[in-house]
Amino acid sequence: MIRWIIILLIIAAAASLLGMPALAGAAAMGARVLIGIVLILFLLLVLGVFAVT
Repeated sequence: MIRWIIILLIIAAAASLLGMPALAGAAAMGARVLIGIVLILFLLLVLGVFAVT
């Protein structure tokens, strides 16, 4: 999932440099959502609610 976040951030940066604000915003929003999901899963893992076996 971290790989997807990095890919979306690179797409957002490239689109912003090329003058495509809609694409840059969409890619940045996708990366933001994935970062939120990763943080929630990490907190659940740390608190012991979600066990990885």
